Amino acid sequence: MPVSEPTTARGRWTVLVICASALFLVGLDTTIVTVGLGAIGRGLGVRAEQLAWVVDAYTVTFASLLVTAGAVADRFGRRRVFQVGLVVFGAASLACALAPTPELLVAARVLQGVGASMLTPVALAIVVAAMPDPRERARAIGVWGSVFGLSMAAGPVTGGALIAAFGWRAVFWINVPVVLVAIALVRALVPESRGARVRRLDLPGQVLLIGVLWVGVGVLIEGPRVGWGSPAALAGYVVFGVLVVVFVRVETRRSEPLIEPGLFLVPSFAGAVVGAVAIFAAFSMTLFLATLYLQGQGWTPVAAGAATLPMAVGATVCAPISGYLVGRLGPRVPLLVAGGFLALGGGVLVVFGAAALFAAFGLIGVGVGFANAPITNTAVGGLPADRAGVAGGTASTARQVGTAVGVAVAGSLVAGVSAEGFAAAAAPGWWVVAGCGVVLLVVGSARTSARRPARLPLGADCPADHPVRVAAGAPRLGSRAIRLFRRRERVCE
Repeated sequence: MPVSEPTTARGRWTVLVICASALFLVGLDTTIVTVGLGAIGRGLGVRAEQLAWVVDAYTVTFASLLVTAGAVADRFGRRRVFQVGLVVFGAASLACALAPTPELLVAARVLQGVGASMLTPVALAIVVAAMPDPRERARAIGVWGSVFGLSMAAGPVTGGALIAAFGWRAVFWINVPVVLVAIALVRALVPESRGARVRRLDLPGQVLLIGVLWVGVGVLIEGPRVGWGSPAALAGYVVFGVLVVVFVRVETRRSEPLIEPGLFLVPSFAGAVVGAVAIFAAFSMTLFLATLYLQGQGWTPVAAGAATLPMAVGATVCAPISGYLVGRLGPRVPLLVAGGFLALGGGVLVVFGAAALFAAFGLIGVGVGFANAPITNTAVGGLPADRAGVAGGTASTARQVGTAVGVAVAGSLVAGVSAEGFAAAAAPGWWVVAGCGVVLLVVGSARTSARRPARLPLGADCPADHPVRVAAGAPRLGSRAIRLFRRRERVCE
């Protein structure tokens, strides 16, 4: 029996709670697995640098398929795709728990990433469709961000406790009962929705994007093992460069590309993508390096997980505050606050090293908490409402790319390093964290005012809260202009 659209505030916020469970599940999986990497390595005989694949096999697959998952959901129904994603994610989690070898674990993590790609962007699209009021939507996105913080808080501590009680495989099978409950709630309470404008699937773009991300991350992870100047590494650089060029060329020639190049000419949207990559690269690098360092110093998984609580608390407390500020003041102020705290946290680690780890955790957590809501709001608000699946997919792709890059770089820094030399090897990573904070400061400072018109491709609809006018004379983009833009474009006031 179909579920009707929620007409009351209680109904809309119930949909938010149910859909946010998917974000919680995805966030929990990343943090719970990261804190369990030491135990996984000992259990399966995996070297430290190889552990990056346990995380990135999931995140790279996740990032590769997010946009297509959003487009498929817009076409065939968001609730339907959401339910399929839950089933795949649950089955893959069980396969991870039963994996007897590192190779099968990585393969199961790939399948888990396939399921996850059908959860986060689709759930966000359901929430956006259920909450047309911009202020209510901004508050909901603030709650969305706080759920991510809760998953951070629950993941390391829960992971440590599960490993201590049942072993590392428990960090995967814990997903199964959560998935079963979520499937029942979605079936009973979440309404079906679709995009008003159906996009054709871009299979060539999808294949090329998978190649770009897998080759790029693979070079970062395997570079220390094969040698950065080895023939294998040089071949990887060439293949990556060729794939990027071909991907851009193919996407600019398609009428409905997987990732619309023209949208990156909208400053707010481009800033949201860059900011998402920066904040999640910094977060994943901090969590990866810190948990491995603490366990290398003899800390138990429970203690190492508990040590990350300042970061989780900061993100959880500040996310709803950020959502409130976005609704009242716009994204600029929260972005500047996020960049300042993230840069300060990285700077503390650069100056004081592991001795200031707990203080840095708190500062970085505040930065993550303030960043998520303005980035999500800007990315979704910068595209038409009927394209919410694609908008959410693009923003989430940037997040997962940042996570994958952060883990890959962190893994390359500590490859083959002993416990005694770990702190020195991790030092460049703290510079990267501080640099990501500076990137957020630049994005927040350069971001266009909320009142400045947002230029959209001809044929796209403006968000519901923006009046429309048509402007003439949009610049041509080279001899082979991007087809999404013409000499005339719609302008949302």
